[in-house]
Amino acid sequence: MRIREARPDDAPGVVALRAAVYPYLVRGVESTRKMIAEPVPGRDWAAFVAEVDAQTVGWVTAQRNASTSTAGFGDISLLHVHPEHRRRGIGTALLTTATGHLAPLGVHRLRAFAQPEALPFASQHGYEPSRELRFSALDLNPAPALPDPAPGVRLRPIAEIDPHRLYTADVVAALDEPGDVPVDSIGYENWLYDVWDNLGLDKEASTAVEVDGEVAAFSLVKRDGDRMWSDFTGSVPAYRGRGLARLAKTAALHRAAANGVRVAYTSNDEANAPMLAINARLGYRPVAAEWSCLAELT
Repeated sequence: MRIREARPDDAPGVVALRAAVYPYLVRGVESTRKMIAEPVPGRDWAAFVAEVDAQTVGWVTAQRNASTSTAGFGDISLLHVHPEHRRRGIGTALLTTATGHLAPLGVHRLRAFAQPEALPFASQHGYEPSRELRFSALDLNPAPALPDPAPGVRLRPIAEIDPHRLYTADVVAALDEPGDVPVDSIGYENWLYDVWDNLGLDKEASTAVEVDGEVAAFSLVKRDGDRMWSDFTGSVPAYRGRGLARLAKTAALHRAAANGVRVAYTSNDEANAPMLAINARLGYRPVAAEWSCLAELT
C-alpha cells in the first residue's frame, strides 16, 4: 500500500473508485482531472490516493474552508476505500495524511463525512456525528410536469445570465443554509472556480428565475453523461414563499431530460425542510445518507 499526492492522470481511476463507493455522486473524469491539475485557489487544497499493486483503491481531499467566517475550520472530504481493500489500515493512513496536510495551516476544527457504516471508524479517530445529509434520486423518464410561470416571471438558462448576477443571488441564498458552520464568506473567484468554470456545469439546463429582471431563484445542474447532480437550488430571501425555487428546479430537470439526462441526484441537510419538501413533491426517492462528523485538531 502506498499513499501519495494525486496526479491529473489518476482521474479515471478516482472516478471509477467513487462510482463503486458513492454511486449517487456525479463528477466526471475531465472535471476531476481539472480539479487535481488546477486546485481551487486560496484553500490549500490537496488530494491523496492510496495505491495497491498500482491500482487506485483510496482517495481523500483536505482543505481550509474559505466559504465560512468561522476561523480555523477545515474539511476532509470523500475519504473512501474500495470495499475489497478495507480493514487494512488504508483509511487510517489517508486520514493521517490529510490531517497532516492541514495541521500547519492554522486549522483546529475538522469536518469529515461518513456513511452510516463508517461512523465507528470516525468515532475511533475522534470524530463525533453532527448532522445528517440525505441523498435522493429522481428518474427523469418522464420529467416532472412544468407549470407555466406567473406573469412577470421568466425562466432563463444561466448561459444567458451574467455570472456576477448569479453569484450575488447564490451568496444571499446560501446565508441561511443549515450546516455545521455558516456559508457566509464565498469569494467571487472561488465561486467562479467551484461553480461557473466547473467543467461539469450544464449552463443550458441550469436555470435562473427572473422576476421583473432580478434573479430571484436558480437551480444548478452538474452533469456526467446521462446522470446529473442538482448542485444547489436556492431563492433570494425577498422572493421566498412564491414557489420559485421549485419552479427553477423543475425547469432545470426538464431541460436536462430533454438533452439526454435519465437520472438526477441531489443531497440535503436533514434540517432543510423546505427543500426536502420540494424534492418529495417532485418525486425524489431516498437512496443514501451520510453524517458530517466534527473533531478538534490538537
